[in-house]
Amino acid sequence: MNLAAAADRRDSAIAYISVATDDWSTMSEEQPASKSDEQWRQELDPNAYAILREAATEPPFSGEYVDLKDDGMYHCRGCGASLFSSQAKFDSGTGWPSFTDPVVAEAVALKPDSSHGMVRTEVVCSACGGHLGHVFDDGPGASGQRWCINSAALDFSAGESDPASG
Repeated sequence: MNLAAAADRRDSAIAYISVATDDWSTMSEEQPASKSDEQWRQELDPNAYAILREAATEPPFSGEYVDLKDDGMYHCRGCGASLFSSQAKFDSGTGWPSFTDPVVAEAVALKPDSSHGMVRTEVVCSACGGHLGHVFDDGPGASGQRWCINSAALDFSAGESDPASG
């Protein structure tokens, strides 16, 4: 295998990261996480399914919300939970929508992720368990965190305000 083919293979593997997310025992049966795999496949487009349910990662600078600067609220594409306000969005230069903080801490859950020889913190939706992205400790806000989230895991509602801001 030549060097270019090896790099393509590595990039392909990185683009479709798989992290085990089978233990959602704290979620009730009424929550969307209790949907069958077939239900998720019917409700989500293939890209959103790969990201939300299989912990894939979209290529950098490819997502629909990377450059969006409109005011509004970002919701989980899997269940509709409010996750991030546009007021917390910033341009990190990484190629994924980045936020300083979730709209409320309870909207997301954090999981250790040591896949691919890296130690990171995975971000999942607390309501449905969908993979959203990762959080890093190099952000510009008061928390010092950069919430790096896949566009395909989000839906945007223009003009919707942050409930915490009144």
